[in-house]
Amino acid sequence: MTLCLTLTNATVLFPDGTRPGDLSFANGLIVDGGAGRSVDLRGFRVLPGIVDCHGDGFERHLAPRRGAMKDLSAGLAATEAELAANGITTAVLAQFWSWEGGMRGPDFATRFLEALAGYDGLGTDLRTQLRFETHMLDDYAKVEDIVVRYGIPYVVFNDHLPHDALIKGKRPPRLTGQALKGGRSPEAHLALMQALHDAAKDVPQALAGLAARLRARGVVLGSHDDRDADQRANWRNIGVSVSEFPETLAAAQAAANAGDPVILGAPNVVRGGSHSGNVSAADLLAQGIGDALASDYHYPAPRLAALSLGNWDLVSSGPARVLGLTDRGVLVPGKRADLVVLDDAGRVGATIAGGRVTYLAGEVATRFLS
Repeated sequence: MTLCLTLTNATVLFPDGTRPGDLSFANGLIVDGGAGRSVDLRGFRVLPGIVDCHGDGFERHLAPRRGAMKDLSAGLAATEAELAANGITTAVLAQFWSWEGGMRGPDFATRFLEALAGYDGLGTDLRTQLRFETHMLDDYAKVEDIVVRYGIPYVVFNDHLPHDALIKGKRPPRLTGQALKGGRSPEAHLALMQALHDAAKDVPQALAGLAARLRARGVVLGSHDDRDADQRANWRNIGVSVSEFPETLAAAQAAANAGDPVILGAPNVVRGGSHSGNVSAADLLAQGIGDALASDYHYPAPRLAALSLGNWDLVSSGPARVLGLTDRGVLVPGKRADLVVLDDAGRVGATIAGGRVTYLAGEVATRFLS
């Protein structure tokens, strides 16, 4: 059930800036004038709900141990609760379709998609990003069918094969652990990686065809961990426009110069740099590079990063534009009633998604319920 309310006396982030004001919503949308009863939010801030365009933090809820979760809907409920507690109203759940197996493998991906399709949650808009490993040539038709069957709006291309080690005939690092996660012996896992690596020459043509077909269906396409300007140019040439977590300044600059949307990791901002030694997201943003911040692996990070930077657009209107979601990201009449209420310390008091309360706590809860 959606609410009909007017939030009064708050400090509201409107498109033209932050100022004291009232905000009304009814039937899931922001509306002009008053609506329903009033809730006095004096001393609190009202901002657009967070649009998280890439997050895999749900993995710990859906598969905390190998084979532990039989009913994935319970994990989705736990995921939604965590999202709402961090002000996220639209969440893109980044699910692998990978040779790595386990919860990154095709079988788990299909279970996840089926569970999400049947999930009836609190109101958070839960969407899927399929992260496809490009060297899985035998799976191209399956992936295309999956995208159509489940209406997946966003596909990102990955290549996690340890090519350097495979070229040199060396045993890749962490082979045994990865093999066990995939349910294979180390020998079988290595043989699979080697076979996929050896088929590399056939990947570009197959990838270009798949990208063209998905793009014709309106699917947003992205590349993950661009290493340099040439790699970004290669992706752009086949219509893969979004550059997700570029690893270097050169790759990020090339994307920005060409007008390609750049998604950066919010945890990178919060911790003061990349945990893997890649380019600093904060440094890129200081140079004017970056259209959106994503949670990556930590759902509190978008809120914390946006507040530290003083730029809420990076987690609201920015990612909405990247995803082509024109109905959200700003607090104006006619848009979805997606909003978050914060106190002076940046803590979440309420999250409202599509006019439905998904999180309510503390003093804000008292005011809503009194």
